[in-house]
Amino acid sequence: MGSGSVLTSTKPTQIPTQEDPPSPSTSLLSFNTDSATDPSNPHHKNTTNSIIFISLVLVTCIALSAASAFAFLFFSSSSPSPSVPPTEISSASLQTTARPLTKLNHSVVLLISSDGFRFGYQFKTPAPNIHRLIANGTEAETGLIPVFPTLTFPNHYSIVTGLYPAYHGIINNHFADPKTGELFTMASHEPKWWLGEPLWETVAKQGLKASTYFWPGSEVHKGSWTCPQRFCMFYNGSVPFDERVDTVLSYFDLPDSEIPVFMTLYFEDPDHQGHKVGPDDPEITEAVAGIDRMIGKLIDGLEQRGVFEDVTIIMVGDHGMVGTCDKKLIFLDDLAPWIDISTEWVQSYTPLLAIRPPPGLAPSAVVAKMNEGLQSGKVQNGKNLKIYLKEELPSRLHYTESDRIPPIIGMVDEGFKVEQKRTNRQECGGAHGYDNAVFSMRTIFIGHGPQFARGRKVPSFENVQIYNLVTSILNIQGAPNNGSVSFPSTDRTLKNELMLQLPKLLQMKEGTRLYGIMMVFDEHRSQEVEVPGLPLLQETLLWTHRT
Repeated sequence: MGSGSVLTSTKPTQIPTQEDPPSPSTSLLSFNTDSATDPSNPHHKNTTNSIIFISLVLVTCIALSAASAFAFLFFSSSSPSPSVPPTEISSASLQTTARPLTKLNHSVVLLISSDGFRFGYQFKTPAPNIHRLIANGTEAETGLIPVFPTLTFPNHYSIVTGLYPAYHGIINNHFADPKTGELFTMASHEPKWWLGEPLWETVAKQGLKASTYFWPGSEVHKGSWTCPQRFCMFYNGSVPFDERVDTVLSYFDLPDSEIPVFMTLYFEDPDHQGHKVGPDDPEITEAVAGIDRMIGKLIDGLEQRGVFEDVTIIMVGDHGMVGTCDKKLIFLDDLAPWIDISTEWVQSYTPLLAIRPPPGLAPSAVVAKMNEGLQSGKVQNGKNLKIYLKEELPSRLHYTESDRIPPIIGMVDEGFKVEQKRTNRQECGGAHGYDNAVFSMRTIFIGHGPQFARGRKVPSFENVQIYNLVTSILNIQGAPNNGSVSFPSTDRTLKNELMLQLPKLLQMKEGTRLYGIMMVFDEHRSQEVEVPGLPLLQETLLWTHRT
C-alpha cells in the first residue's frame, strides 16, 4: 500500500499466519510459559563454561517444547481475523468456559492505563491489590510489548485500535502534516488526525454505551462516537485519582441497561515521576503504591456493589522507562564536519530522531553523511545512534507506511539522548521512546474477570492484540486491525526457535556466562540483523536461568 493512502484508510499490514514465518514480536505469542521448568532449580544457576551452557539450552529445548505442545487459550474464544472485518463471535463459544455473571446482565470491560508503568515496578514495593488481580487472573509474565515508537499517544491509540502507529496516524506525540505543515499536538482533537476505529467507536457503532476517562483520542468526535458529556471526560490532569475512580464506580449505580459495556480509566503515574527521577528512585515506589491504592479502591467499590467478579478488568501500561544521564548525550552539531543538520529539519530529537530535509536535498545523501560522521569515532557517543531511511527500518517496527513519518529516522541505544548542541545543563532522569525490543520499554498486562483463567501466565505479546481481545469478550464485531490472526496460539514450537540459535551459541567463548548471551543479542541489534525467534530466545533463557 502506498504511504499516501495511509492518511485516509485503515487497511492493516499483512499479518503473519501459521503458514508465514512470524516476526520476532508475534513469535512470542506462540508458546505457553507454564513450563515444568522451575527457575529456582539449582541446575539453572549461572554456567561456568560453554559446554554446560549448551547442555542447559538443549535441556530447555526438550522441556519447554514438550510444554508448548499443549496449546493454551488466553481467553475463551479465538480472536477475529485482522485482514477483514471480523465476523461475529459465537456467544456459545464464550459461555462454555466463562464464569457466569452473577449480578450484571451483560459483560463489562474496564480498561485501565497506568502511564509509564515499567514491567517490574509491581515488585518494587508491596502492591497487594495489583497482585490480587494477578493471582486471580491472567498476566503477561514478562510484560506487554509496546509498539514503536514507545511513546504515550502512539501506544494508547494502538491499544484501543489494534493498529500500528503508521496505520492509525498518531506516529509521535508531536508531528507535522507533510502536505500542509499543520502541527499535531497532544491537544489536537480534529478527526483527520485520528485514523482507525477505537474501541469506544466500535461499541457505539453497535448501539452500545461506552465511557472514557482521559484516554488519548477519546475526546475526538468521529464516526458513531460523539463523546457524550455524561460518559466522556476531557483531559484535565489536575483531577485527583480518587475522583476518577469514584466517577467510574458511579456508573455501576446506574440501571443495568445504562451501564457502559466498555470503560477506560487513565492515571498519569508513574510516568510523571519516571521522567523526573528515572526508574530506580524512591519516588517511583511511592507512585506505584499510589496506583495500587487506586486499584484497591476500585476493587472495594466493585465488591460493595456485588459486581467485582462480573467485571472484566484489563490493566496495562503504555511503555516502560529507562534512566538517562548527560554522559549519554549525542549532539547533532558535532556532525558539522560532515553535514549541518538544521533545527528546521528536525521534527523530534529523542529518543526518536525524526528529520525531514528540505526539498531538493536527497534524504539518502543526508543519511550517508550522518552515519559517516557517527561511525568516525570523532563524535561523542556517535556509535550509539544509527540513522535510517524510514523504508530501511527493521520491518518488525512497522514504521514505514505513512507520509506523516519523516523520511529520516534515527534510533539511539537504550538510555542515550540526542540534542542539537552542547549546553551547561546537568540532568539525570528517565525517558522512553526507544526500540520496542528493549526490555526496559515493556509494561504490564493483567486481565481479571469471568473470561480470564485464574493464575495463568502467558508469554509477552504486542499491545495491538488488545483490541481483538476486548471485542471478543464483549462478543461484538470489530474493525480491521493489525492484531495477529494466530493470537493467542500457533503450532510453532519453542524447540524450533531455540534450535535456530544454537549455531550462534556454539560460537561463544569458553567461560562465557549468561550475560554472554545478551552480547549476542546486542550484536544482532547493532547490525540490525533480522533473526527469527531472537527475542523469544532471550526471554526464555532469562526466564529459565533466573535465580
